[in-house]
Amino acid sequence: MPTIRWFPRQGPPRAYAVYKPVTTLGRALGNDVALEAAGLADHHAQVVFDGRDFNLEEIDRHGEILINGKKKRRSRLVHGDRLTLGEAELAFSMFAETTLATSHDADRDTDPTTPDVSAELAGVSKLHEFSERLMTHVKGDIDDLLHYMLDGVVDVTGAERGVLLLLQDGQPVVRAARDMKKETITDASGAISDSIVRRVMETKKPLIVSDALTDTAFGKSESVVALNLSSVMCVPLLAQGDLLGVLYVGSQRVKGLFDRGSLDLLGIFAGQASLILANAMLLSSLRADKDKLVKELHDKRFGDIIGACASMLDVFKKLQKVATTDISVLITGETGTGKELIAREVHRRSPRANGPFVTINCGAIPENLIESELFGHVKGAFTGAIASRPGKFQAAQNGTLFLDEIGELPLNLQVKLLRALQERIVYRVGDSRPEKVDIRIVAATNKNLDEEIKRSAFREDLYYRLNVVNIFLPPLRERGDDVLIIAKALLSKHADEMHSKVVGFAPPTLGAIRKYPWPGNIRQLENRIKKALVLCDKALLQPEDLDLGPEAQAPILPLEKAKEEFQRKYVLDALERNNGNRTQTARDLGVDPRTIFRYLEAERGAPPPGGGEGDAG
Repeated sequence: MPTIRWFPRQGPPRAYAVYKPVTTLGRALGNDVALEAAGLADHHAQVVFDGRDFNLEEIDRHGEILINGKKKRRSRLVHGDRLTLGEAELAFSMFAETTLATSHDADRDTDPTTPDVSAELAGVSKLHEFSERLMTHVKGDIDDLLHYMLDGVVDVTGAERGVLLLLQDGQPVVRAARDMKKETITDASGAISDSIVRRVMETKKPLIVSDALTDTAFGKSESVVALNLSSVMCVPLLAQGDLLGVLYVGSQRVKGLFDRGSLDLLGIFAGQASLILANAMLLSSLRADKDKLVKELHDKRFGDIIGACASMLDVFKKLQKVATTDISVLITGETGTGKELIAREVHRRSPRANGPFVTINCGAIPENLIESELFGHVKGAFTGAIASRPGKFQAAQNGTLFLDEIGELPLNLQVKLLRALQERIVYRVGDSRPEKVDIRIVAATNKNLDEEIKRSAFREDLYYRLNVVNIFLPPLRERGDDVLIIAKALLSKHADEMHSKVVGFAPPTLGAIRKYPWPGNIRQLENRIKKALVLCDKALLQPEDLDLGPEAQAPILPLEKAKEEFQRKYVLDALERNNGNRTQTARDLGVDPRTIFRYLEAERGAPPPGGGEGDAG
């Protein structure tokens, strides 16, 4: 049953049932809703039910009617409408009240402790609407959500205004403010009591003031007196015990407007607001990080390759020069450093970009099949060859052939590959007819081919044919902050693909990523991130989600041992960059060649030589 709730200046609110086709309101006792308020006509207005809607109409043409702060002569009523007849403040509700006043008992004292079921139901309804709005608009504009929340708070509590203040540098700043007309208050800082806000911030506890001007604690406050405040409620916004701000509602005209139930309801709204604010601020921060990442990637991306360290800038410079030619390129570096990405970028920037880019992993194909994979075969060439089929060389015609893990190619195939590269012709398995090919070769390996040549595991002539230009990719652990940019880019990419709720890394996780050596390089980092996106239910990845707990960190070594380890790695890195030439490496480092030999033997696990051997490089 609909009700009209009256908020007298003295005493608790009263509720009247609207159960007749016509319900009259005015000062005269004969009205269905008899009110004692200044400016009210004897027969001021009436609520007419037409079978579907409740409509408020004027009776006395001199009686002023305001609905939600706007002058009306006739208007359809909806749940939550605020009515002003003269100086009488009322609210229309579509819900029934447990304690109802009538024309016969309007003067009866109402127990202020009696629960107001209508208000509770209305509050729960608004809270439910607000929660649904949060669920469906969590990625929307936070200001729209705050305005929607404040409109609901003002509506349910019967306040004239609602203000949300957030802490900035320890001081409360108005973030949103709304009035009963659901309009934004432009200068809300002058419409709230500083002393009340300060008390709530200090205690982190909700506060209700029924008559601020006569209140012993706040009655003499300059802000309370200046604002002529009557009813005020203020509750803290807390996130995991930390104060985010406060939610403030007030009225200048009605005393005793709020009761304990109103304060409890406001506290629930504050809890919801705290949750969405904390999440929204986090999302806002993460979006800012993402925007920053996009800008960083724009400056630090070379095609699909990400990097800004000095060694990667050298790689990009060399790649740009080499790509426009047709010479062979050998890409070296540890497993997982992104050698195929470099190969693709060489192709993409070459005159052959419109041709095919064909990849073959020389270490992943059985030895008895790799010749057929490279050069093709004819029908009947071997058991199972039921039809003729071209190989990778033919498939890469007018394009680029990427020979990955070239160090794994068997010696007998190395001879045939060398002939194909020299003569630019191939022979299918089982066929004696040559086929001309026009392709560019890009090869990659994680092996030291100089050492493989010394072991007679790789042909020197093929090595020089492939290694016209060498591009060395540094390991991830030596690329500084590149690892963080790459991690963020991989997270953004795969989180979108997997529709994951993860939106970023927790600050400790970024530190752990930076410290971890990543022996598997970018491939290992990418796999860890993918696993975490699948298994993690939180918005931010923690170190343990990436298996980067304390046990994953490298132990602290004694200083002398750490210096020796650094020197060893540095010497071996310089040796690799000089393609194994010990004489050149010793010259670059300014040391005796025997020093290089000592580190090289130690890396192989052999004891250092005893005195005066020269460099074989």
